[in-house]
Amino acid sequence: MRRYSVVSMIALALGAAGSPSFAAPADSAAPVQLAAQINAADFATFDRTLSSDAFGGRKPGTAAEPRTTAWLVEQFTKMGLQPGNHGSWVQTVPADSIALRDRDQIALDIDAGGKHDRFAYGSDIVVGSLQAKPSIDLKHAPVVFLGYGADAPTWHWNDYADVDVKGKTVIVLVNDPGFASGDPKLFNGRAMTYYGRWTYKFAEAALKGAAACFIVHTSDDAAGYPWSVVRNSWSGPQLSLPPSVDPSPRLPVAGWLTRAAATRLFADAGLDFDKLAAQAAQPGFKAVPLKATASISLRNDIGHIESHNVLAMLKGSSRPDEVVIYTAHWDHLGTDTSLKGHQVYSGAIDNGTGLSMLLEIADAFAHQPQPPQRSVLFFMPTLEESGLLGSQYYVAKPVFPLDKTIADIAVDALPIIGRAHDMTVIGKGQSQLEDMLGEVLKQQGRVISPETTPENGFYFRSDHFSFAKAGVPALLASSGLDLLDGGKAEGQKGASDYTAHHYHTPNDVFDPHWDFAGILEDTQAIYELGQRLSATDVYPQWYPDNPFRAKREAMMTAQSKDGGGK
Repeated sequence: MRRYSVVSMIALALGAAGSPSFAAPADSAAPVQLAAQINAADFATFDRTLSSDAFGGRKPGTAAEPRTTAWLVEQFTKMGLQPGNHGSWVQTVPADSIALRDRDQIALDIDAGGKHDRFAYGSDIVVGSLQAKPSIDLKHAPVVFLGYGADAPTWHWNDYADVDVKGKTVIVLVNDPGFASGDPKLFNGRAMTYYGRWTYKFAEAALKGAAACFIVHTSDDAAGYPWSVVRNSWSGPQLSLPPSVDPSPRLPVAGWLTRAAATRLFADAGLDFDKLAAQAAQPGFKAVPLKATASISLRNDIGHIESHNVLAMLKGSSRPDEVVIYTAHWDHLGTDTSLKGHQVYSGAIDNGTGLSMLLEIADAFAHQPQPPQRSVLFFMPTLEESGLLGSQYYVAKPVFPLDKTIADIAVDALPIIGRAHDMTVIGKGQSQLEDMLGEVLKQQGRVISPETTPENGFYFRSDHFSFAKAGVPALLASSGLDLLDGGKAEGQKGASDYTAHHYHTPNDVFDPHWDFAGILEDTQAIYELGQRLSATDVYPQWYPDNPFRAKREAMMTAQSKDGGGK
């Protein structure tokens, strides 16, 4: 395996034989030259079709699923791509369904200081089980406050140091210490790291042997969403991969506390929640056992479903065993017949735009004068809206070995708001993929911009993150907000309008008046990034302080020892 500096990497990619070039003027006001297959008519047709009522909101497990997957396969077949899963266009994804019964009767019972207190479901707590078991009974489990619940070697931080949490109830804070302190040298300051993500906190608590973990929703800003989102997100059945696919430990009890509930609980134990929460953001914080025990009982209905990832491939001409992956999830939220008016969650932006972009890029790759040297896989996972399960399954059962997976380039819910001086990289500061995209954009007369709300942790909330956790460099790109017409103010206005009035509502519909010029330039940029990666023998690397770098390096070291390196 050969490694290069970023400058060498890009020079090699630019000089790759048979790789079409679509150089743009340095003036970003001039239109970018597009591949013939990347055009507004096709993009609009793809998005209009996928978000039509005929596709029923693309909910997995409904009649909309085979209709959606068959249509996607039809498009790839017309373009001349091959099935991407060892001769099949799909990959079956099994999932366990855990439906909590009798929510209105559930309460967390706390015994502290000779007193008994009850915390009600919905108003004080939201809770469920991550284990597919009909009954969960937690009886008088000792309670421990673990600060942010982070064991982060990169940051020399371990809230689990010198404390045994096996069989105990741990209480942790949402986000990470950097957000609370505002110190840019502590974690990533206000930009959320992986250690601030709720999924990490539950997984780490399970790994350490805890019986229960409750995250305190300290504020809307810290969480990135209000308490109502937490309550609504846990209102339906929770899906997870079967233990046979994902054998990692899972919490018997996982839940959330409101700030008011946490304050009351700590007061029951004779402690000041606000004071301890402030201490938790300071280096050297140590876990605090509470003189309290927790009890709760959960009853679940357990079910099992199957859904399907869609995979299409262009086989590499000289290194077919190495792969560049493009990712955009096909699923959305389905149809709600209880609604008045439009009942279909059309998902024209989420993720109709991402799907349309991948179809445009696939068509462009299929019509290149020379095929890519590395294989290119177009991966459209299912169950993204249910916790990234489709991409998690692929990573557990990859078609291409992960040590031969060069990168994952993902797009999700790209707003169509006009031409921009920039593109947004979600979670900017992850890997050399950003340097390569930056060079592509430079030729277009554009630049990379970070997301405007890094504290919300969007990098950890889309399918590329399944690859990142496994060590594969992963990029999540989106439309830029510094518009040629109206600047950053107008761009932010458009993005905010989508979030406030369309995101995850039946109002996310196709608009025939959209101006596709901006998203087509984004499509061209993402296409060219994949071209460069598919035309060299370069392996892009994580940046040095990335928490997934060690996993990638171990993977590559093992590959070299096995004789697989170049």
